[in-house]
Amino acid sequence: MVAPATPPPAPQPTRSRRPRTIAWAVSAVVLAAAAAVLLARWFLEGTHAGRDFLERYPGATPLPSWAPRGLPVWLEWQHFLNAFFIVLVIRTGWMIRTTARPAASWSRRRGGARIAIEVWAHLSLDLLWIVNGVVFVVVLFCTGQWVRIVPTTWGVIPNAVSAVLQYLSLDWPTEDGWVNYNSLQLLSYFAVVFLAAPLAAVTGVRMSPLWPAAATRLSAAYPVRLARAIHFPVMLFFVGFVVVHVGLVLSTGVLRNLNHMYGHRDDTAWWGLAVFLASIAVMAGGWLLVRPTIMRHAGALFGRVGR
Repeated sequence: MVAPATPPPAPQPTRSRRPRTIAWAVSAVVLAAAAAVLLARWFLEGTHAGRDFLERYPGATPLPSWAPRGLPVWLEWQHFLNAFFIVLVIRTGWMIRTTARPAASWSRRRGGARIAIEVWAHLSLDLLWIVNGVVFVVVLFCTGQWVRIVPTTWGVIPNAVSAVLQYLSLDWPTEDGWVNYNSLQLLSYFAVVFLAAPLAAVTGVRMSPLWPAAATRLSAAYPVRLARAIHFPVMLFFVGFVVVHVGLVLSTGVLRNLNHMYGHRDDTAWWGLAVFLASIAVMAGGWLLVRPTIMRHAGALFGRVGR
């Protein structure tokens, strides 16, 4: 008589290694940040080379004598509109990336290619953002404000390094954005306005239905895979910039900074904070309104919306 086969042992539950991996990653980041702070403080305060470097390059380059002082009202409005549009551009771009099935399709009334309603919303907001950016750049150069965010001397590079070291040492550089940005701010704003924004625009056009299908040579020279490989990292750059930018605004004299950007004044009154909070409410409302129902109604005003 054959003995019954012994059933295989039940699989033992295994602990997920994800919490342990996250804990190790967080610990490594904290240790690296602490080491960076200690090294920066040691170099700037404990070495002759560091003290000499800080004295020679305090973190900002002087502006020309003709440079405008203060931030005009138009710049404050442009700042709000740029932030508003870019938040919604990021919102719709993320919807395109994560939506498996479009909520609806959109096409022109006279016919043409049908595109997802999320793509139509993204392209429409892109257009508004680009128009706002073009107006900003034109007025920036017409008023002389360009000199505040465009490098005019090679000295901006070592001064930017100095600013980075001062931030790392937690003895932050003196903030006087009403008069002059430090060199790290200058290079950051230059990169956003004149590098990242154009890259986002030209890669977005390549990925959109606006790209001419008959331009075979141009398409071969500028493949859509290259555009996709650039477009998403540029979006992540904008997200990172916004997080760091807002963090520094709130931690380096919040009332004065917000009055610069929203109050057209250089003091510590509460007006700028009030306008800032109102602008955040408007952006949050725009974020919540970007949903399929609203996009279908908006799309129907400019074309045909279907399933």
